[in-house]
Amino acid sequence: MKVQLLTFAGCPNAEAARDTLRSALAAPEIAAPVEEVDTNAPETPESLRRWGSPTILIDGADVEGLEAPTGASCRLYGDEAGRLRPTPSVDRLRLALERAASRTP
Repeated sequence: MKVQLLTFAGCPNAEAARDTLRSALAAPEIAAPVEEVDTNAPETPESLRRWGSPTILIDGADVEGLEAPTGASCRLYGDEAGRLRPTPSVDRLRLALERAASRTP
């Protein structure tokens, strides 16, 4: 399983996304390294540069189900109550990680 955290320098939500991702990966049945990607770095592929920060991709798929990047800007996530949050919830991340883990041989 490939987990990527896409951020850019100065993103006010990057640390919260790191913490949420660490919490989601703390479950014993989920083991995956996290590749951090600076979307503004010259070596970053163009396909990753257009995602908002922070974005979490699992095996190349957005954890929220977005099919395409929405632009290189700050990104917010809607929670179950419709409020905007700086990251997806730990539960939502765990579910996405568990689904990906079940597909991985």
